[in-house]
Amino acid sequence: MTKRLSAVQVQGPHRALVTAPFRGEGLDQLRQVADVVLDPWIEHVPLRIWDGVKLAERVQDCSANILIVESDFVMGPEIMDIGLQIIGSCRGDPNNVDVAAATERGIPVLYAPGRNADGVAEITVALLFAVTRHILQADADLRAGQVFKEETIPYQRFRAWQLAGQTVGIIGLGAVGRAAAWRFAGLGMNVLSFDPFNPAASHTNLDEMLPHCQVVSMHAAPNPNTLGMMGAEQFAAMPEGSVYLNSARAGLHDLTALLEALESGHLCGAGLDHFDGEQLPPGHGLLTRSDVVLTPHIGGATYDTEVNHSLMIAADVAAILTGETPQHCVNPEVL
Repeated sequence: MTKRLSAVQVQGPHRALVTAPFRGEGLDQLRQVADVVLDPWIEHVPLRIWDGVKLAERVQDCSANILIVESDFVMGPEIMDIGLQIIGSCRGDPNNVDVAAATERGIPVLYAPGRNADGVAEITVALLFAVTRHILQADADLRAGQVFKEETIPYQRFRAWQLAGQTVGIIGLGAVGRAAAWRFAGLGMNVLSFDPFNPAASHTNLDEMLPHCQVVSMHAAPNPNTLGMMGAEQFAAMPEGSVYLNSARAGLHDLTALLEALESGHLCGAGLDHFDGEQLPPGHGLLTRSDVVLTPHIGGATYDTEVNHSLMIAADVAAILTGETPQHCVNPEVL
């Protein structure tokens, strides 16, 4: 039986301002329980990200009592004190919402864990193939009419070891790590994993796992205990000729140590999808390396991610409005 709520009382009529991309069945479901004002940030050029003050003005302009965001910042008294009754953050970590302030005011904050797990896992595999099979260099040579450059043929320049039979070590066996694991296994790779909080992981000690891994794929959540967890010592522990992947967050590795491991030849390649400030500074050593593939934090940029978070947030909004328990509420104590 579904648990009934006792504390939160959401008064109608209900109007939801949605500044997140929202689509599919979730949008249809939300429209069944509230009047929806859909104004997604991602459709605006130039880029539009609202802070608490501007967001509060928009909420008041459309008389919304429900706010669903993805990139806007729900912080400050201007937005918290205007009578919102539900806040939804279309993120796995609702770090764009002042959860403590919402809790003080009895406002439930919904979130969408695992919404982008498949998308991020897919780009991880894409980075691995791009690095190991020299996809970008081969493409560039063909486009430039340099297929037979320096009196060679591509078959000479772009030979590689196949992934089947190699061992990949996954750091962090959460939603993305698990989604990556079965994809790696499907490629014929032997999959190891490190996660001290998941009993399904093969290792609880990172240093014990690294020497066995020709590929290391980072999927840990950033926190004070994980920041910088891949440094010079850890890269050195990987077998010579290994590949490092990170489709999580840049803070999880020491970028200088990674560059040094590549320059020394100890690592043969890397694929990265995130950087501090979303980009590398001009002239950074990684930018000129052909053994590195870099993408600007696009792992979760799929329409399916939007469908997934729309379903989760809409279902939980409907649950609250009907007096039931939402599945993904970061501050359930207000219920």
